[in-house]
Amino acid sequence: MTIGSAWEEHERAVQRLRASYAAIPPGEPVRLAKRTTNLFRPRTATRSRGLDVSGLTGVIEVDPVAETAEVQGMCTYEDLVDATLPHGLIPLVVPQLRTITLGGAVTGLGIESTSFRSGLPHESVLEMDVFTGAGQVITTRPGEDLFDTFPNSYGSLGYATRLRIRLERVPSHVALRHLRYDDAGLLAKDIAEIVETREHAGERVDGLDGVAFAPGEYYLTLARWSDDPGPTSDYTGRQIYYRSIQERETDLLTTYDYLWRWDTDWFWCSGAFGAQHPVLRRLWPRRWRRSDVYMRMLGLDRRFDIADRLDRRAGRPQRERVIQDVEVPVERLPEFLDWFDEEIGMRPVWLCPLIASRDWPTYPLAPSRTYVNVGFWGTVHVGPEAPQAPRNRAIETKVHELDGHKSLYSEAFYDRDTFDRLYDGAHLAAVKERYDPDDRLTTLYDKAVRQR
Repeated sequence: MTIGSAWEEHERAVQRLRASYAAIPPGEPVRLAKRTTNLFRPRTATRSRGLDVSGLTGVIEVDPVAETAEVQGMCTYEDLVDATLPHGLIPLVVPQLRTITLGGAVTGLGIESTSFRSGLPHESVLEMDVFTGAGQVITTRPGEDLFDTFPNSYGSLGYATRLRIRLERVPSHVALRHLRYDDAGLLAKDIAEIVETREHAGERVDGLDGVAFAPGEYYLTLARWSDDPGPTSDYTGRQIYYRSIQERETDLLTTYDYLWRWDTDWFWCSGAFGAQHPVLRRLWPRRWRRSDVYMRMLGLDRRFDIADRLDRRAGRPQRERVIQDVEVPVERLPEFLDWFDEEIGMRPVWLCPLIASRDWPTYPLAPSRTYVNVGFWGTVHVGPEAPQAPRNRAIETKVHELDGHKSLYSEAFYDRDTFDRLYDGAHLAAVKERYDPDDRLTTLYDKAVRQR
């Protein structure tokens, strides 16, 4: 497809989006007609046909000289990387899962190992077109109220149809070093120093994340972009990436495989479906070893209550689903990990340092302050109080005691006043009223807490 025709196809897709909006009766919720999701919070069903975004899933143009790309909002990072990597370029931050969309990562919050130097995905956006609740496409740039409030708005301000993003030049390989720590205080100290200097022991660090496997067993993985030749590991086959962190001190991956190293086993969550069992793994087709397949399987579990039925049959206490990503200041990380071990008891957990270059109203991380994203995804047997989500509520309280913040892609339990205080609800409401005067889009609080 030529560049001209790609832009023409994009304009036709936007027109179809407008037409689908016009077909939704006044008073009915305006949502995306999108089958896949990486959200972990349920929502109220609707019979509305939704917005047609089927033509907004591609890359319009890559400019290798300017190191930028024009990308449609529903383009997955898998497709985006497939378009940029042949030019030796990748987005500044590539979230861990293949089917996360660029628009979703910007209106929500994505993160990965380059976030300690490049922030979150919205910080590399130069310009975007937003389809608002008023049915208009608004082009917006950094410093404008719609642009600056868009991150963490989760569709309550509209949906990105096009984004111009900065890209980063990368070589063919990524060299890894896995460092073990017995002490969380030393772990936090080294994280802070690496974020500040972007090196460790005299060697440049291009990517930084880690895993806490157990109390007293913590690892940092230091990634360095590299053109060094050598045999590479393949974690899309029988080997499992997260286990390699404990088993070897160094590793070499192709850049492509490094970007998706966590997707094959959905970090470590594929074990819940038996995909890590040696025999079953040999039988499990490689094309099905990916996060979106496990997500569909999880959907079936929710629909038919499979795990709960098995627990009842085995006499096990009822489970509470604890799936969250939180940010805590690096100096408070040891305190949070100790508390988490004692009160929640779920392992492993993912550690990903990040730093925001500026203030973003709806997710107010302090600029230039080092945070560590702690990600944990699983269930805890808590008994009959599980529907009241006691573990999730305790996590919310603890995170904000530590001056941290919590992502909203999963369930949240805040009262309205607390929510507005944490996520600048007054400012968000004012911007929403400006671009959605008839209140066609669901508010962030209704989406995140009321599950609408």
